[in-house]
Amino acid sequence: MSIADIRRDYSLKTLLETEVADNPFLQFGDWWQQAVESEIDEVNAMTLATATLEAVPDARIVLLKGYDEQGFVFYTNYESAKGQELAENPRASLLFFWKELERQVKIIGLVEKVSASESDEYFLSRPTGSQVGAWASPQSHVIENRAWLENRVKEMETKFSSEQLTRPAHWGGYRVKPVIIEFWQGRSSRLHDRIQYTLQDNGSWKIERLAP
Repeated sequence: MSIADIRRDYSLKTLLETEVADNPFLQFGDWWQQAVESEIDEVNAMTLATATLEAVPDARIVLLKGYDEQGFVFYTNYESAKGQELAENPRASLLFFWKELERQVKIIGLVEKVSASESDEYFLSRPTGSQVGAWASPQSHVIENRAWLENRVKEMETKFSSEQLTRPAHWGGYRVKPVIIEFWQGRSSRLHDRIQYTLQDNGSWKIERLAP
């Protein structure tokens, strides 16, 4: 089979304007709960797309660590490639793909750092190895080899064997504050359902159907 011949027809569910919530966060919460109940592996994995000030795009998978009507939160090294890009251009897109439910959710919004207290709370909830790793790894920077990284981990383990582990200043959370959220439901013959919410100046959300 050639790459061009790989395809799958979608037929599990529908998505109609009469079925969606007035608020996209309520709609996301409904889909999120269904995704969790479906026991999707890495259900909180999402593609984070950023761009430099010169509009050079970049993307990678990160993990959702919380959401509410303020936005969607993830954590990373502020000095990483994504951190530098967000410092230059604080806009981003998130994309969830839950193939088991034949669904996607796309979020476009403005990005801000979460509070230091939020970052502290989440950092201290992480496994010790992940906390040490945040100190040891200069994320996205060129390093000599794997041995260099492993030696850095040992150095940090030694350091924190006698000191309390705290969050490094270069590590913390970001919140993507949506201005557009699109819900995509796969349908047969590529005639997918796409419902888009767009934030209005008065804080309400405009709901529209997009052509597949």
